[in-house]
Amino acid sequence: MASKKPIAGRVARPSAAPVVAAAPPSPRKPPILFDATQKIIARVQERLGATFIAYWNSVRGSICHNDVVVLNQMLRKAKPNEKLMVFMKSDGGNGEASLRLVNVVRTYFKQVVALVPLNCESAATMFVLGADEIRMGPMAFLSAVDTSIRHDLSPIDKDNDRVSVGANELTRILAQWKTRATTSDPNPFAELYKYIHPLVIGAVDRSDSLSVKLCEEILSFHMRDAESIKRIAHALNNDFPSHGYPILLREAQRLGLNARPLDRDLEHDLMELNECYSEMGQLCRTDFDEGHHHINEVINITEIAGAMVYYVVDKDWHWRESDRTWVHTNERSKWRTREVGERGAIVDDELHIR
Repeated sequence: MASKKPIAGRVARPSAAPVVAAAPPSPRKPPILFDATQKIIARVQERLGATFIAYWNSVRGSICHNDVVVLNQMLRKAKPNEKLMVFMKSDGGNGEASLRLVNVVRTYFKQVVALVPLNCESAATMFVLGADEIRMGPMAFLSAVDTSIRHDLSPIDKDNDRVSVGANELTRILAQWKTRATTSDPNPFAELYKYIHPLVIGAVDRSDSLSVKLCEEILSFHMRDAESIKRIAHALNNDFPSHGYPILLREAQRLGLNARPLDRDLEHDLMELNECYSEMGQLCRTDFDEGHHHINEVINITEIAGAMVYYVVDKDWHWRESDRTWVHTNERSKWRTREVGERGAIVDDELHIR
């Protein structure tokens, strides 16, 4: 049989290979440096001869009520001891949670010492007020605890966002009015109400009373002089020119707090621990395209010898063009635990808090 010939004008071509879409990149995750931090904690605890616990927040973390559950669970695992040493590093958070944290540590330990190598601000300052002693390094500072709130009726700024209104700011406005007012000046509140809603002023005053009450209650866990308690609480809420004013060691001593320098060797260990936590707390962002990315970040860490609890933010973000804003989906943020199990095995698990 004669073989078929190709039709004139046609050239036989190989079939095209299928196009395979590139797989999206795997989301980046920060390291969990449990082995390194446990070695430091073991060294510190042996040197101190007391139970040691570390509480650390990243710049996007904060003191919250969930931390009370975490702290209680961790201290139940700790070996019995009369003395607790707390490494505290935080930008602050919820003052009412600080009161509850102090109550937890005071339930388990007769003596509490706060170790402050770095920033210990706002609600974190409230927490260390509950310590019998505060040891501060050369870079350490506490801060004022005066109140400011962002209310639903707060004034609006140039970007159409609600602004915070501070109790100290309102007090200073009224003080200026009293010193400069003349007989023809109207009631200051009549003018204030043109810019700040009365309900906002009421809410700020209530919040300021809460802040003073929290400080007094926390100090009373170990101080008995009522006048000293009131004086310290008033000073922290009213005597500083800004909320972030750094209260250094000598200022803390002038306030009447039992503060002393942090031992240099201990400070070195705590700074090494902070470096590990800072590496764990790095922001890991994975971009899929210009409108989609993933965030993974550890923001709160609590650790004792043998166990660590940390909160990891784990979510996807999408740009929604309809209202031109970023929204998150696939929320997998959670509390996680890592501890030394039987025969030295490392056990990872989730901690469910509701």
